[in-house]
Amino acid sequence: MKKLILGLLAGVFVWSGAQAAGGGIPWDKFPDKRVTDMAALQNGAKLFANYCLNCHAAAFMRYNRLRDIGLTEDQIKANLVFTGAKVGDTMKVAMTATDAKDWFGKVPPDLTLIARSRSAAGQGSGADYIYTYLRTYYRDENRPTGWNNAAYPNVGMPHVLWELQGQQRAVYEETKDPHDPAKTVQVFKGVEQITPGTMTKDQYNEAVADLVAYLQWMAEPNQTSRVRLGVGVLIFLSVLIVVAWRLNANFWKDIK
Repeated sequence: MKKLILGLLAGVFVWSGAQAAGGGIPWDKFPDKRVTDMAALQNGAKLFANYCLNCHAAAFMRYNRLRDIGLTEDQIKANLVFTGAKVGDTMKVAMTATDAKDWFGKVPPDLTLIARSRSAAGQGSGADYIYTYLRTYYRDENRPTGWNNAAYPNVGMPHVLWELQGQQRAVYEETKDPHDPAKTVQVFKGVEQITPGTMTKDQYNEAVADLVAYLQWMAEPNQTSRVRLGVGVLIFLSVLIVVAWRLNANFWKDIK
């Protein structure tokens, strides 16, 4: 329990830092109906294992829990475990904290709870943030990694999905400085494609949505059964109230 709480706090810290960076664009809405789509979750798990699990751990999730999204242990072992770990092990990375600090300046956050760790009033959920973030990287030669992000300006993480998406560049518009009308300033307006990736824009957006759906599912694997159970309980209580009401009326009908 202590480790779970520490993981949650770490996730909140990371996404709070993202918001503190300021200047990010409004978040796009994540198509959250995918969380109940097994095919989308399986594709998201594949993307997570191939592109995220190299640096980011999911230390509170076991590989064999992926059976809940329709995968067999043989499929998990053959397609999603690349480190020699057992199917019953948690999703950890081989990189040490010391190496992570030397290479990246800080330890990449654990992603088990990242989709539920942060939301912002007027912006959206953590899933909305990740969905926007992974689609708005652009080339910036002034950054150490050569990449920047419209949702999280001056991000330290490189664009690990760039081969799928291709490369984008920032688009700026010259406008008057609101503090000094005699001057002009460059205002960030968005991004545009400069080289194609292995996926089309629509295909990449679909892939990112699948990945975010998996991250959201991983943060609470029981959410679907929890909602289903809650609906069942409410229906039961509604019927019970009607029965109790009629029994009460029948009991008191002859009493004046």
